[in-house]
Amino acid sequence: MREQPTAVELLDIVAEFLRAEVLPALSGRTAFHTRVAANVLDMVRREVALGPGALVGEAERLRSLLGSDGDVADLNHELCERIAGGDVDLFDADLLDHLWKTTIDTVAIDQPKYATYRRATAGEPGDA
Repeated sequence: MREQPTAVELLDIVAEFLRAEVLPALSGRTAFHTRVAANVLDMVRREVALGPGALVGEAERLRSLLGSDGDVADLNHELCERIAGGDVDLFDADLLDHLWKTTIDTVAIDQPKYATYRRATAGEPGDA
């Protein structure tokens, strides 16, 4: 049995503490920076929770799209080179699907309250 909180739980606890206990006692620049710090903790929590799955999905799509193997950075570099060289059709359905899913995964971590993201993912499992 695991008794200590997970990294995600710890990040939630600290962000909530900043918002509920610290922020009300502050004003001005310090309040603003405390709000920013709480938002950063939220983003890190989402990265810890969602980042590994997003990275796996991106790598799988890139490998399928390119017919190559490698890490995500190398595969993205190869995709960029192929696009720049005219070897990839910019309107290819698989490319567009990959770009859309990668964008959705990125926004889920960075800005999940973004209205367009919320509309695009309404009802999808895993919304953060």
